[in-house]
Amino acid sequence: MTSTVSTSREILPPGPFGSPNAGASASASFGHPQTGFSDVDEIELISVSWNQDYGCFAAGTSCGFRIYNCEPFKETFRRDLKSGGFRIVEMLFRCNILALVGAEDNSQYPPTKVIIWDDHQSRCIGEFAFRSDVRSVKLSRERIVVVLEHKIYVYSFVDLKLLHQIETLANPRGLCCLSHHSSTSVLACPGLQRGQVRIEHFGLNMIKLINAHDSHIACFTLTLDGLLLATASTRGTLIRIFNTVDGTRLQEVRRGVDRAEIYSIALSPNVQWLAVASDKGTVHIFSLRVRVVGEDSSSSLSTPSQSTELLNHSSSFDTLISPSTGANPGSSLSFMRGVLPKYFSSEWSFAQFHIPEVTHFIAAFGSQNTVVIVSMDGSFYRCSFDPVHGGEMLQQEYVRFLKTVSRPR
Repeated sequence: MTSTVSTSREILPPGPFGSPNAGASASASFGHPQTGFSDVDEIELISVSWNQDYGCFAAGTSCGFRIYNCEPFKETFRRDLKSGGFRIVEMLFRCNILALVGAEDNSQYPPTKVIIWDDHQSRCIGEFAFRSDVRSVKLSRERIVVVLEHKIYVYSFVDLKLLHQIETLANPRGLCCLSHHSSTSVLACPGLQRGQVRIEHFGLNMIKLINAHDSHIACFTLTLDGLLLATASTRGTLIRIFNTVDGTRLQEVRRGVDRAEIYSIALSPNVQWLAVASDKGTVHIFSLRVRVVGEDSSSSLSTPSQSTELLNHSSSFDTLISPSTGANPGSSLSFMRGVLPKYFSSEWSFAQFHIPEVTHFIAAFGSQNTVVIVSMDGSFYRCSFDPVHGGEMLQQEYVRFLKTVSRPR
C-alpha cells in the first residue's frame, strides 16, 4: 500500500475559528453554497465526531459539514457543497485546520483521499491519496494519522513527511487514538493479534503491546496525556483500564451481561469517571479508582527521561476511591470472589442515562459532572449525574440540531 502526498505552499500555524473567512457561508474554494438548503430541509447525517477536548463536534452531512459548540450549544459554522458530503470531518481542537474525507457519492473528494483544509485561508493546504478507503483520520498539533483497514500512516504536521508506517489487524472501524499533551506523544491502535492494542510512545521511542481482551477490540480511548487506556471488546460486557507504559491492568468494570456493541468510551479530564455508550441505548458512568501520581499527573512529566523514570516506578499508579465521589456498586456476594464466577465480583455502573431513540450515538464529559451526547438522528443531549449517589442521570438540555434522513446501517 502506497500513499501520495501533495502540499500547497507552506502550512501556516493554526489559528482559531471565527476569522472573517469562517462565517456561515461556504468559501469559494468549496464552491458556492447550494440554494434551497435550510434547517427544515432533511439532510442525511453521515458522521459525528468530537474535537480533542470534547468542547465541539463536527457533523459530516450529505451536502458538506457543520461544526457545533457544546457549551453553550450553537452551530459555529457550516460548509455546503454541490459535489457531495463528507464521511470524515476531523477537527484540531478549535483551530482553523480540518481533515476531510469525502463520502462515496462525493464527486470532488473521494473516500480514498484526505484533504487538509485551512478554513482561515479558505483553501486546501495538503492532501494524501491512497489506493483504498480511508477509515479514520486523527490529528494532533504535531502529527497527522491516517488509518486504512490494515495499515496506519503517521505524518509530520509541519511538512507532511511520512514518519511511521504501522501494520495492524483488519481495522474496518478505523480504531486509533492520539494523546494531546505537550509532554507525552502516544498513539494507540489495534495490534496484529485478536484483542491486542499496540501503544506507540513516540517520545520514549518505545512500543508496548497490551493483550486487552480475548475477543476483537471494538473501542478504546486514551487519557489526554496517553498514560491510561480504556478498552472494550466486541462482546461489549467488560471495560478495562490499563497503564500504557507497563501494560498493567488497573481496573475492570462491567457494562452488562448481554452482548452489546460499544459506540464510544470517554474518560473525564480528571480521570475520575468513565462513560460508555452502547447499542442498548444507555450511557453508563463508572467511578474510576486509578490515577497517576498527583492531581495533575502530566504536570510532572517535563522530559522523556523524567517520564520514563516516573512511569517505570512501581508506585507511579495509585489505586484510590475519592471520598468525595461514590463507588461502583458490586454484587452482595463479591466477598466470595475466587469461589463464585467472576460475574459476582464485578463493578457495575455508578450512573446511567437512557436515550429515547435507539440509534448510534457518542458520549463525552462536559463541565461540572455533566455528560454530552450526540446522536446520529440529529439530537444533542446534556445530562447531569450525582457524583456521590449516582443513579439515573437528569436531562438538562435537548436540541434537535439537524433533521435527518435515516441512513441504512
